[in-house]
Amino acid sequence: MKDKIASLPTSPGVYLMKDSLGGIIYVGKSKNLKKRVQSYFYNLRSHPKKVKQLVGHIKDLEHRVTDTEFEAFMLECRLIQELKPMYNKKMKNPLAYTYIVIKSSAGLRRIEITNNPDANDDHVVFGPYTANRNSVERAVQGIQECYKIACTHSRFSGSACLNHSLGLCLGMCLGGEAVNEYNRILDRFIALLGGSDRGLYEEMQQRMQEAAGQYDFETAAKYRDYMESVDFILNKEKVIGFTEENRNIVIFEYLSEDTIKLFLVKRNVILHREKLTIGPSGMEPLHARIKSLIMNSFRTDSALQSSKISREEIDEAQIIYSYLQGSTCQYLFIPEEWLEFGDHPDIDEALHTYLNNALTPT
Repeated sequence: MKDKIASLPTSPGVYLMKDSLGGIIYVGKSKNLKKRVQSYFYNLRSHPKKVKQLVGHIKDLEHRVTDTEFEAFMLECRLIQELKPMYNKKMKNPLAYTYIVIKSSAGLRRIEITNNPDANDDHVVFGPYTANRNSVERAVQGIQECYKIACTHSRFSGSACLNHSLGLCLGMCLGGEAVNEYNRILDRFIALLGGSDRGLYEEMQQRMQEAAGQYDFETAAKYRDYMESVDFILNKEKVIGFTEENRNIVIFEYLSEDTIKLFLVKRNVILHREKLTIGPSGMEPLHARIKSLIMNSFRTDSALQSSKISREEIDEAQIIYSYLQGSTCQYLFIPEEWLEFGDHPDIDEALHTYLNNALTPT
C-alpha cells in the first residue's frame, strides 16, 4: 500500500479502494490523487468514525487518471452508480432523494415530503433534492408556520385543529374564507418553487427585518433560519430547471498553453470529449473540427429529450451545473433551432465569437 500510494500521480482522477477479497468498497475523486489518498492514512485520530472504519478495511487500491477535475467528478458518479460500493452507501445514500408533493385530493390540498412520489397527474411534484430530508422539511415548515397553513386536519371537520389554537392554522379546517386564503398561499408556494414568483420569500425577508427592528431577535433568527432552508431548495430547483431545458452545451478548458479539452454536453450526459491542439495555422481548423462535432453529436441525441429529471440523473446534473457556474471553463449554448436546418449561419458566427473571446489572451 505504501508503494502504491507513493507512486500515485498528482493529476486529477478517481481512486477505487478494495478490501482483502478484492471487492471495491469505496470510490472517490480528486484533482490531486496522491495528496487525497495520502490524507486517509495521516492524522487518523481526527477522522470521522466512518472514515476510520473504511481505512481499517482498505487492503488494495487502483486509480484512473482523468485530464480534468470535471471528468473525475463525472467518472466517480458513474462508478458509484454502477458498483454501489459499501462505504459510498454508508456515507451517502444515493436513493435518499427528497420530493415536495402538493397532493390534490378530497378536501384540502396537502404539502407532503416523500422519497417516493406517486405517479399522479393531479399532484404537483418538486425535486428530487439531494441533501438531507431535514433541510427540505425545515423549508416547508418555515412557509407553513410563517403563513399559518400548518393545519393538522385533512378535511373540513367543523372543529378547529390543535394548530389553530397555537396560531399556526388560518382555520381552513373550519371552512369558509380561510380555505380560499389557504389556496391562494398554496398557489404562491407552488409559484415560488417553480421560479415564477418570489413574493412569499420576499415577505419572509420583510418580516425578519421588522422583527429585528423591534428587537425581537428570537423571531428574526427563526425567519433567518427558515429563509436559509428555502434558499437551499430554490437553488436545487435551479439545477433541475436548467437540466430539464435539455440545452446543447459546448465546453472547453485549457490543459496547457496549446491544448484544450472539449466537451459536448446534453442534459446530464457528456456526448463527446476530445483533446484539441491550438496549432500555428490559426483558428480555422479548430473552428471546423468543433463545428463538425456539434453537428454530428447534438443531432443524434433523441434519447435525451425526456422532460422531468429523474433521481438517477440528479447527481450528474448537479456536477454539470456547478461546473458551469463555478469553474474557469468556457462554454457556449447551441439553440436547437440552429441544428434543425443544417448549416445554420448563426452557428459559425457564435462559434467564431466564442473561440476568439475564449482563446485570446487577456
